[in-house]
Amino acid sequence: MQHYQEGSTYKKGSITLGGAVAMGTGVMIGAGIFALTGQVAQLAGPLFPLAFIAGAIVTSFSAYSYVKMSNAWPSAGGIATILQKCYGPGAVAAGAALLMALSMIIAESLVARTFATYVLRPFDIVGGPLVPILAVAVIMFAFLVNIAGNQSVGRFSLVMAAIKVGGIALFGITALWASGFQFAAASETMPDATPVGFIASMALAILAFKGFTTITNSGAEVTDPHKNVGRAIMISIALCVLVYLLVAFGVGSSLTIDQIVTARDYSLAEAARPALGQTGFYLTVVLAAVATASGVLASVFAVSRMLAMLTEMKMIPHRHFGMPSNIQRHTLVYTVVIASILAIFFDLGRIASLGAFFYLVMDMTVHWGVFRFRRKEVGATGAVILAALAFDAVVLAAFTAMKLKSDPTIVLYAGVAIAAVFAFERMYLSRWLAPQTAPDH
Repeated sequence: MQHYQEGSTYKKGSITLGGAVAMGTGVMIGAGIFALTGQVAQLAGPLFPLAFIAGAIVTSFSAYSYVKMSNAWPSAGGIATILQKCYGPGAVAAGAALLMALSMIIAESLVARTFATYVLRPFDIVGGPLVPILAVAVIMFAFLVNIAGNQSVGRFSLVMAAIKVGGIALFGITALWASGFQFAAASETMPDATPVGFIASMALAILAFKGFTTITNSGAEVTDPHKNVGRAIMISIALCVLVYLLVAFGVGSSLTIDQIVTARDYSLAEAARPALGQTGFYLTVVLAAVATASGVLASVFAVSRMLAMLTEMKMIPHRHFGMPSNIQRHTLVYTVVIASILAIFFDLGRIASLGAFFYLVMDMTVHWGVFRFRRKEVGATGAVILAALAFDAVVLAAFTAMKLKSDPTIVLYAGVAIAAVFAFERMYLSRWLAPQTAPDH
């Protein structure tokens, strides 16, 4: 089996429990919530705050497999290492790992378009060519900062994380206070809000929590990783639930469901105007710009690192196309190019849908691998893993059903892309499975 090591880049014990929690929440809180609140409300109706709670519960079950595997084998390889430990260095592990990397690139383009959408709101510009142009511009900015070196990324991200987390929480509290703790979204019901719609909305809510995998990917660097990786993940998810609920109720206190859906790509800015006035509106736009720009920056770094890791682990081929420098610099270029293409050709709704499909399929592959090959070895309870698998399957089925009604093309795109990823890996690695241990029976 291949094990990923990147020499001195990773320092054992360099991340404390508090540092791991800060990293997890910094990735999760911020960029996604600006893009996803309106999208979730469109599917869940007035119950959309509860969709975030339900998404957190599913994510907590999902985290169980990652925590058990990370406790047993803390690694900088994160999800890729987990998949290889389960399936061996074959196409199943590589395909699922590549889906994770692609879902991160999709998240990058989602956040970049969200940045553009919010920045253009003060000028009453909705849609048009300026959205993809600005989205690509912020991706290129992230590329240039990343080229400047890891230190620049770290400093910028730390400052931005503090601003965005504090600002988002303050938005929610202030909006609720201004409304007299009324929930305008409950004043009407959408005819399209159904139980299936609510379950489908959880697919997008789960996207808002998937940043916990960042902690898994840094397992080798966390102090006392056998205990603290799991603790950091659960604390991060709990903190995110609190902030997301503040935001959801803050938006719902200012806007009706119809208004949230109409302004779904910029719902926080729209909610700020009646709650906090014109000044609040502009401050929310600035906050969104900061949160999304820093989100793109962190995402570009994380994805390029993961693609470099997959290359080192021989899970994907590598072509440098005449480019100088090292593998991570090359993967940085690939990341930026793919994210820019997605930001140009897909709107926010479709980008979020693609991300949900890719992530849920990857997540289910992890759960089945742990259940089938490693559960006894890592001391995992089979019922919990199967529950996580079942939750993912139900959410994916509901989300697929809703998208087949509203946008069948994106289901086709997702299906073809997922099939292509696994077919490509099968051709590259010549085998589906290469388990390293006898399966658990």
